[in-house]
Amino acid sequence: MLRTPTSALTRAAIRTLSTSAVARQESAEAVGTVGNVVVKRPVGGFRILGFFFGFSFASALSIYYLQQENKIASGLLLASVEELQQGTGKVSSHLERLQTVEKELAALKNAGAVKDDVTKVRGEMKKVYDGLHLELLDLRAHVWGVEQDLQKVVKTGELGDF
Repeated sequence: MLRTPTSALTRAAIRTLSTSAVARQESAEAVGTVGNVVVKRPVGGFRILGFFFGFSFASALSIYYLQQENKIASGLLLASVEELQQGTGKVSSHLERLQTVEKELAALKNAGAVKDDVTKVRGEMKKVYDGLHLELLDLRAHVWGVEQDLQKVVKTGELGDF
């Protein structure tokens, strides 16, 4: 350690900085003072200019990085929005198809016959069929009677009650 001409203030500072008695004694016995050592520091303007240059470079680099991250995030968000839009379109088309099927089902329910209606119509048809069958039997009996009268006329050659 080089020792400079000491004043009372610097000696007190050295003593207070020493933590042990041995260190204090070594600092007191230091010899060979050469003089003041001058440390050259850069001029204040260059330090400030260097600071601003470094700050601006770091700021520009961080802004570029943030813009790239923002661009990627925006692209991902846009892709997810488009995917969501396609999914929403599919859901809405399915919903429309379900609504049309429900409308058709309601129309079929209204137009369809109920079991009671079918049995009622069946009974009416049986009555109509039985009535036609009776008329057919009456017609056959009448035709048979006409045939009998015709055969009688042909055999006897006389016209009866006609």
